[in-house]
Amino acid sequence: MAGAFQVTDDVYCVGGSGISSSDDCMVYVIDCENNQLVLIDSGVSNPRKILDNIKSVGLDPSRITHHIITHCHIDHIGNSAKLKKTLGFRVYAHEPDSDVIESGGIQTGASLYGVDYEPVKVDVRFTKPEELLSVGKHQLKILHVPGHTPGGVCPYVDIKGERVIFAQDVHGPIFEELGSDRKQFAESLKKERDLGADILCEGHFGIFKGKEKVRKYIESYVREFSL
Repeated sequence: MAGAFQVTDDVYCVGGSGISSSDDCMVYVIDCENNQLVLIDSGVSNPRKILDNIKSVGLDPSRITHHIITHCHIDHIGNSAKLKKTLGFRVYAHEPDSDVIESGGIQTGASLYGVDYEPVKVDVRFTKPEELLSVGKHQLKILHVPGHTPGGVCPYVDIKGERVIFAQDVHGPIFEELGSDRKQFAESLKKERDLGADILCEGHFGIFKGKEKVRKYIESYVREFSL
């Protein structure tokens, strides 16, 4: 197992296949200083490993004050309730996915993983196409990107002149039975492409660095889902 690693200044990858569990999405932490960390998604199994990974990159998990859920699929939210009980952070998600996160249901996809989902309360529901979340020294923007799920979001932040986006499932897929909408997803991917990111933190397929590499990667899925 490769272990957690630093992506760029203040951004760390602490979960995912080969890092925490093969079933986990990629999990990220942003160090905002002022004793505040932001956790992006949580994975689905072994929350203790996520905590250990955060410690392994020199961060204290008790500093996590904000937990942003990018969308309501089980591999992104399965550990959220357990981690919230341990750490006491506030959970943030967009309105259309929040009821699912709080109650469970088919839209989580938990049955596909053969696991039970423990619901977690969403403390703050985003409601706008784009919102600003100030945490310590960083200004995170939360872009609503429906399509993969109705309430998907793409958080992004500018750090020392580089734009880092957490576009968790650029690759999809589309599950109509779970609430996906192919046309909406293609339009959301265009918005993510047009952010002009320098670094893409994807949900399952790793880190992409360089404006052109990021653009080409996202554009390939714009074309796929626009057909």
